[in-house]
Amino acid sequence: MIVLLLATFLAKSQMVTPQEVEAGRIDVLFANAGGGGMLPLGQITQGHIEGIFDRNVTSVIFTVLTGSSASIEGAAAFSFYSASEANARNLARSWVLDLKEAGIRVNVVSPGPIRTPFLLDLAGDDPAQQQGMLDYLGTRIPLGRVGEPEEIAKVALFLASDDPSFVNGAEIFADGGQAQV
Repeated sequence: MIVLLLATFLAKSQMVTPQEVEAGRIDVLFANAGGGGMLPLGQITQGHIEGIFDRNVTSVIFTVLTGSSASIEGAAAFSFYSASEANARNLARSWVLDLKEAGIRVNVVSPGPIRTPFLLDLAGDDPAQQQGMLDYLGTRIPLGRVGEPEEIAKVALFLASDDPSFVNGAEIFADGGQAQV
């Protein structure tokens, strides 16, 4: 059995009902969600921190694991988001050991900037501002552009297949090379 752990999508999307879970087993679990707001250090509140950690740490523990290239990069006004995303790698390290007797592989996919409604919302409602943000983010990525959701899906499908049968405890960065330079 393969379990690919990423985030809280299944529970929130209701794509799998409790009856479906009881009727059979889940061989592959792929889910993706997360996020957080940007605030400079002097403006961060307890509520801001709790919201980010509830979304990116607590929800992961009770559902599935998430990752992000922000987990290994510093970013102004994004310190707690980055810290909350670093949890995925460390949980995977422990869960690989916890699940070894069951033969369950645990891997983390850590996307970089991906063209999603959530990312676009960070720039507001103005399409020109949204495109400006995408263009700026593209300058920070060696491939010169942000990723598309389908590209993350292909990485997840690879990990869910039998091809990487000896890949366990790995963090795969699907970020156009951003976290590698």
